[in-house]
Amino acid sequence: MNDGPLIVQSDKTLLLEIDHERAADCRKAIAPFAELERSPEHVHTYRLTPLGLWNARAAGHDAEQVVDTLLEYSRYAVPHALLVDVAETMARYGRLRLDKHPTHGLVLTSTDRPVLEEVLRAKKVQGMLGARIDDDTVVVHASERGNLKQALLKIGWPAEDFAGYVDGEAHPISLLEDDWTLRDYQRDAAESFWHGGSGVVVLPCGAGKTLVGASAMAHAQATTLILVTNTVSARQWKDELVRRTSLTEDEIGEYSGSVKEVRPVTIATYQVLTMKRKGVYPHLELLDARDWGLIVYDEVHLLPAPIFRMTANLQARRRIGLTATLVREDGREGDVFSLIGPKRYDAPWKDIEAQGWIAPADCVEVRVTLPTDERLVYAVAEPEERYRLASCTAEKTRVVRDIVASHPGQPTLVIGQYIEQLDELAASLDAPVIKGDTPVKERQRLFDAFRSGEVGLLVVSKVANFSIDLPSAEVAIQVSGSYGSRQEEAQRLGRLLRPKSEGKTAHFYTIVSRDTVDADFAANRQRFLAEQGYAYRIVDAEDLPA
Repeated sequence: MNDGPLIVQSDKTLLLEIDHERAADCRKAIAPFAELERSPEHVHTYRLTPLGLWNARAAGHDAEQVVDTLLEYSRYAVPHALLVDVAETMARYGRLRLDKHPTHGLVLTSTDRPVLEEVLRAKKVQGMLGARIDDDTVVVHASERGNLKQALLKIGWPAEDFAGYVDGEAHPISLLEDDWTLRDYQRDAAESFWHGGSGVVVLPCGAGKTLVGASAMAHAQATTLILVTNTVSARQWKDELVRRTSLTEDEIGEYSGSVKEVRPVTIATYQVLTMKRKGVYPHLELLDARDWGLIVYDEVHLLPAPIFRMTANLQARRRIGLTATLVREDGREGDVFSLIGPKRYDAPWKDIEAQGWIAPADCVEVRVTLPTDERLVYAVAEPEERYRLASCTAEKTRVVRDIVASHPGQPTLVIGQYIEQLDELAASLDAPVIKGDTPVKERQRLFDAFRSGEVGLLVVSKVANFSIDLPSAEVAIQVSGSYGSRQEEAQRLGRLLRPKSEGKTAHFYTIVSRDTVDADFAANRQRFLAEQGYAYRIVDAEDLPA
């Protein structure tokens, strides 16, 4: 028996004792292949899944490394059957591969003939394949490259894609590293993507994912289509590219609800691409408007389902996904893996924090008690109404005022999802509010005023969750969210993680109504942050400084 922090169980769960002196090293070692499931105070539960193991395999980790990690940190003997299963699961990746054949075009080949025979008989793939060339090779219809990868992943035989990429239309792009330079992890992330040809880079908010995208563009030296979450994000991307690269404003086009410019580098919103009229997507022509050499997916964990269908047809283009978390609330991580590409680079948040590139954060859950009359209304409400009632209690407004008062002079964001609640908070705090119907120009004006210090307190809806750069923010107060969304929790904390002057700590408060679904959802939302090494302190609202 070792004195390790990990207990490895035969049901593929890993129990990590977080108070152990080697817990931080262990968490970092298992992060490439294990997924966090639960994170209460003392023991965190991880699980080994095929997708997690295949992502590790695609990122260059082999079964021997995974096995060695489990053996090194496990307190007890690791079940032999689990070790065998890890090795066999990881060995499934790459037994099938997509290649270019000199005469037959796209082909599926196998190093294991029985696997190919099994796949050829699977109903999900039969319509995607053509003639058998020899015992180990079968023709693939060129238009089915993405769909085939999706189908093979679902039947447990993920294919490695060696079919290559078109270079696209050449366009010179270089980084202008005059008064700045790429950080080591940004350079490593871009190079890991480039060597793989397509895939996902996972970095914390505030760690400079845009610069990783710019570096990928400099590698590609080609026309680039960048897909982003909203118009404000599109304009931030444009400003950053003009500032950091050789690109001029005239070379960068915006393709959004209000502007339709197609230029060598075009930044489009997911919303405009997924706009449907009379059963068709009129703006899909953008995907063929130029011979793109690179497609960048910002916040890849938010890709709408129609974008997956479009991406299935873009497999000959190099693709990079950028995200702070691969967690998807719809469970479509497998589609990201097969259609955008596997995870190529992942830097733990605490590692980036230790290097001084993102701010340390103090995460506090403040619990309030619903007044008796509100509790009775909650008790008899329909289930779908309960979260709104628990989230929007007037008790939270009082607590928000107390927290704001306890951080005088510190730039503060108050974040929620219910518009009526946000309007009430804005009125109570005498602060401007940004929500879905706030015009883009007004959003930009308020964000700029917040960055400059002219405005020190902003109330924002979920429109500020994604791709909004607010480096000055030091305090965030979350009053409601998208139910139990872990990805949203990561994004909201990310608003605070830009490095602060004098090494200041960021403060992230979540106000939660105890004994309600609000508390249940909060526990789920915090799982992602626990995986990254952040611990929530829980305090009673009555114990906050007055």
